[in-house]
Amino acid sequence: MRARIPSPLLNFCFSAIAVPDNLRTVIDSALEKFPCDVESSDGFRCTLRTLQPNDEQQFQEFFLAIPEDERLFIKHRVTERAVFHQWCQEIDCESNLSLLAYGENRIIADGTLHQRQGGWKRHIGLISALVHPAYRGHGLVSILTQELIEISTHCGLSRLEAEFSGDRIPDIRAFSDAGFRELVRLPRYVRDIHGNPHDYVLLGLNLIPDDDLLAAAD
Repeated sequence: MRARIPSPLLNFCFSAIAVPDNLRTVIDSALEKFPCDVESSDGFRCTLRTLQPNDEQQFQEFFLAIPEDERLFIKHRVTERAVFHQWCQEIDCESNLSLLAYGENRIIADGTLHQRQGGWKRHIGLISALVHPAYRGHGLVSILTQELIEISTHCGLSRLEAEFSGDRIPDIRAFSDAGFRELVRLPRYVRDIHGNPHDYVLLGLNLIPDDDLLAAAD
């Protein structure tokens, strides 16, 4: 069994892998490749780009097209236009970076990287991905996930997490294919807007191997 790291040493490890001070510059560098055109394994083509101020209406239309049970971990009321006005007019890539898949003149998928600017989990990013029901089956979750992993590495994050309800099996499989593993599964732990219980699943991915993390304290 691996020895437990004393708190002072653990704090040192975390500070060694902290998010860079020049995070804005790092993110700008990581996003230089966007917009870019991508093609899935089945030949479907779309454009990846970041969220823009004029996306307000289309962004809400995209979220309203997502089935209610899949919005379980969205902590905002997507039925309210004011939410999207704030998201699009106060874009903060350092805290919430939205990477969109755009095709056929609309937003067809969204991948988001959430970063904490402080605290004991500042080295852990939280990512999510949603795909418009009409564009599923093209591997868009996998495409967005791989791009977000690359961006997270540039940002100095050492771990990523992703939350799901247990019935989102295709998305869990896509994240697992990208290297995520199941950390926690709690039966009937969360409830949807109708009060129905769902399993809670937390997946995790190490961007820096555990041995390298421990070596940071040597």
